[in-house]
Amino acid sequence: MTTAPDDYRVRAQRLAQAGDRHGALEVMARGVQQHPRDAAMANSAGNAAMRAGAFERAEGFFARACDLARGHVEYAVNRAIALGRLERNREALTILSAIEGHAARDARYCSTRATAARGVGDLAQAAAWYDRSIALAPTGARALHGRARIAVERGEDDAVARFERALEVNAGDAEAWLGLAEALDAEGNSARAADIAEQLAAQAPGWIPALRFAAQLRLARGEDDFDRPFSQASMARPDDPEIAAEHIAVLERHEKFSEALEKAETAYRRFPDDPRFALLAADAASTAGKTCRADDLFDRVPPETPGRRLLEARHHLRQGRPGKTDGVLERLLREEPDNIGAWAVRDLAWRMMDDDRAEWLHGQDGLVQMVELPAADLVLAGTVPLLHDLHDHAAFPLGQSLRGGTQTRGRLFDRTEPALTRLHAALCDALVDFRNRLPPADPDHPLLRHRDAGWVIARAWSVRLSGGGDRHAGHIHPEGIVSSALYCDLPEHGDPSSQDGWIELGRPPRHLVDLPPLRTLEPRKGRLALFPSTLYHGTRPFPSGWRMTVAFDVAPASEGEP
Repeated sequence: MTTAPDDYRVRAQRLAQAGDRHGALEVMARGVQQHPRDAAMANSAGNAAMRAGAFERAEGFFARACDLARGHVEYAVNRAIALGRLERNREALTILSAIEGHAARDARYCSTRATAARGVGDLAQAAAWYDRSIALAPTGARALHGRARIAVERGEDDAVARFERALEVNAGDAEAWLGLAEALDAEGNSARAADIAEQLAAQAPGWIPALRFAAQLRLARGEDDFDRPFSQASMARPDDPEIAAEHIAVLERHEKFSEALEKAETAYRRFPDDPRFALLAADAASTAGKTCRADDLFDRVPPETPGRRLLEARHHLRQGRPGKTDGVLERLLREEPDNIGAWAVRDLAWRMMDDDRAEWLHGQDGLVQMVELPAADLVLAGTVPLLHDLHDHAAFPLGQSLRGGTQTRGRLFDRTEPALTRLHAALCDALVDFRNRLPPADPDHPLLRHRDAGWVIARAWSVRLSGGGDRHAGHIHPEGIVSSALYCDLPEHGDPSSQDGWIELGRPPRHLVDLPPLRTLEPRKGRLALFPSTLYHGTRPFPSGWRMTVAFDVAPASEGEP
């Protein structure tokens, strides 16, 4: 006897109302088996899978519904939403573009297409589709929130007003409240931003983005206990491991190693079955110089724990065991050949062993270049005043390599100012020159394996340092293959022999190992330093004036990108 589709829906609804979302999903999956040609049934099963957090299964059910009912707007939109949750936004855009002709008057379609466009970094298209959705349905909460978020990311003047409008429609949207706080901070109203952030952190102590932002604002005010939101959250929710993990990470990024070790040891005792905390405690003990404790803790971390091998390799390096470091990283890089952090540490091990492979990795002619920015005077004439204005409203960033100074918010080239559009075009031209001067392609090299593939500027930001001690600590950018520094504004020339303010390539942070730089480069306005992202880099302090740069990461283009 065949059960009717609505009977499956009723059973599933009862289970979901009782809190058994996975049970509801299985009921709907059986319904699809019994009614394999029923598109509405497949769509209902997809909805059940979304509520259960089973996004892969949801996408499969929605795809089935779309195949059974070609061009159906609701089913295609649902599938696009599921693809977005799986971070497959280009696929979502392909599906939505195919039905644009008869779906573009549907507000939900427009909002979903905007979200997918934002997911692939096309903020102009995202803004246009959100605007269209709002025009069709002025009280659409998702579109109002999404468009406000775009306004923040693009540096639009009405970001605060847009978030306030979104909150008029849905005052319970915590993410919109956080967005409002971020927009207020960006326009200089840090006091009101801090009030909202503190309230969010208190009301939702397990919400990591709110804790990060509250800590960021405290750091910007110069508070020594900038991490207090995490401490308070841990007291409110002592059984939440995510708070402890993020707290430890924040302390380590700001070189508060003793405090990080204390927090990590406490978390390890509190969460003995979570291998992350044995690993975090091992790394913190290693950084603090407690070698025996670190060795003991690393032995307790299961080999398959994410991040274990890289942190263990760094520990061996600190203890003067570069051969062990190399052995651990060789195994890691066989499985993850594009792990930038592993290559960076391996370079240090090879240098400590006088291994010729260090020259292959970073010493080949053309891997490090200082190139002229095309039309530098014209491009920088419009860019430098804009950047100074952005820095006047920026702050010292949470968890970054700066030791003083300010860093612009968000992704610089998401902004809409024409000066930044011209700068982006000039940088792309400079990258063509850099690529042409690189050594030949090499399938084993972490940069040269991508030499002839597509490249994109993945993210960009500006840093402004002040004379008297501001600097960049040694660091890498693990999300890219090429790193950079464009010199936009510099202090008056001093004594070149002092190398004040110069960039150092190949000097790691001292808490890892004390090695000299491989090269130093003299900053000159309008010139662009380009080098492999596997190369540790930092800057020397300088006595006076401003030093302002634009930095960006170059990454391999994803499928579908230019």
